[in-house]
Amino acid sequence: MPIAIWCLLAAAILPMATLFPAKLNREFSNRTPRDPDYWKSGFRSRAHAAHANGFEVFPFFAVSVIVGLWQGGNPDWIDKLAMLFLLLRLIYIGCYYADRPTPRSLAWTAGYISAVAIFTSPLWSV
Repeated sequence: MPIAIWCLLAAAILPMATLFPAKLNREFSNRTPRDPDYWKSGFRSRAHAAHANGFEVFPFFAVSVIVGLWQGGNPDWIDKLAMLFLLLRLIYIGCYYADRPTPRSLAWTAGYISAVAIFTSPLWSV
């Protein structure tokens, strides 16, 4: 199985894992995990925003991997780009946690470009 397929699994799990550090707090109640007041400011707010963005970007990444592999893109390139996408997502999340908006935007843009490259790989990687 291509590494890119495993990257799909990791990218699907990553949004939930993104919230985990924000839940490591005595104030967090699993009884009301979606309480908007808990998530409204600071680190928690940024973790929640990174979490939401993970769900926003996942469909495009997943479709890109499926299309790239299905339409005959070079699996080696797709694997490398999928791993790059995941690495950039981790950088993106770290930048969100650290309140670093400019590097966060750069990581997001580079990740988006890597997903576009995966999608278009059948055109250039044959």
